Amino acid sequence: DCRQYTNRSCEECLKNVTCLWCASSRRCMEYPVRRILPPADLCELRSARWGVCWVNFEALIIAMSVVGGTLLVMLGVCCCCCCCKKKSKKQVSRGTFLSTRPDKDDERAAREREKRRVRQEERRAEMKSRHDEIRRKYGTV
Repeated sequence: DCRQYTNRSCEECLKNVTCLWCASSRRCMEYPVRRILPPADLCELRSARWGVCWVNFEALIIAMSVVGGTLLVMLGVCCCCCCCKKKSKKQVSRGTFLSTRPDKDDERAAREREKRRVRQEERRAEMKSRHDEIRRKYGTV
């Protein structure tokens, strides 16, 4: 029975794992196992000790919330990084990200470049034929 350790010390009370120590009233009582946290009418969270005397429930809740929140944020960041890594492939030479499969914009740009190159070749050939014609006309060939 945990009540026999009332008005003794926290360490004596918590030797039995089923006991809860309330520091404000110096009472040792059975831990209310049907509830996760002891109710306020039994003992305030800042005064309740269970397992070890140096950690109260209030600090334990805050610490677990911070650790849990940090883990969730880290998990979210890892998931985002993994998804982004799969979607794009880093091109070292240009320092830009290209998708692993050429998209429609890249294909369209390549077709436009090819059309411009062909037109430029046609213009050069036309200019060369004009210059050759002018040279023949004036006999500079």
